[in-house]
Amino acid sequence: MTKIVRSREWAFPPPPVPREVLQATPEVGEGKPPVLFVPGFGHGAWAFAEHWLEHTAARGFPAYAMSVRGHGRSGPAPRRTGLRAYVHDVVQVAASLPRQAVLVGHGAGGLIVARALSRYPARAGVLVSPVLGGWRMAAGVAVRNPGATVPALFGGPLRPRRGHLFSRELPSSVARGYASRLGRATRLAQWQLVGAGTPELPVGEPPVLIVGSPDDRLVSQAVLNRAASWYGGAPLLFPGMGHNLMLDARWVEPIDAILDWLEKE
Repeated sequence: MTKIVRSREWAFPPPPVPREVLQATPEVGEGKPPVLFVPGFGHGAWAFAEHWLEHTAARGFPAYAMSVRGHGRSGPAPRRTGLRAYVHDVVQVAASLPRQAVLVGHGAGGLIVARALSRYPARAGVLVSPVLGGWRMAAGVAVRNPGATVPALFGGPLRPRRGHLFSRELPSSVARGYASRLGRATRLAQWQLVGAGTPELPVGEPPVLIVGSPDDRLVSQAVLNRAASWYGGAPLLFPGMGHNLMLDARWVEPIDAILDWLEKE
């Protein structure tokens, strides 16, 4: 295996910030690995604390949800903060857990986790509705949702509407409440997302699962298929759901499937 030496990261690490980490502990320890949930751009740990965090603990997995810098209740992110700092946050939190963790990333958090997997020897990885970046993906999303995404290509905020994130099964009042809590990533991180290339392979060759919906208005099934193929598998799909699987009306279905997969692995 080729060893990659990241001298810049050793010499110039991102500045430390307070990191928000929420936790749910199983009533009885079963020896299962901890699961660390990583949200995407604009989301914080709250997005997993709503349903998946406690449900994961109820299934016997120690569960953690974090916010990268500039999101949720973590420390601020200066204007020049990029993806490298977000990845650094994830690796640092994962390394602080008592046991080798499973990393679960949603949306652009999928790209953050994919990069973290090349630095941290995870037990397994799960990329949920992953936004892995690149011009090809950015163009596809912009064509489907120009009003929400084109401004971000020029440094403006990503502004996905609730219809881009949730299915019609979720009551509109609930969807509006979630959408009102969204923040934003830095401009640099957004531009780096557009220019992102193929992720490096994970260290230690952990199993990696791709999860999504063929009805996601931000991430197409073709993108899910390509991502799963890169990791040597096929995507696990949930028709009828929106981009934010962890907050949608049928949230229990994907998290149970993920935990079932982890138990088999």
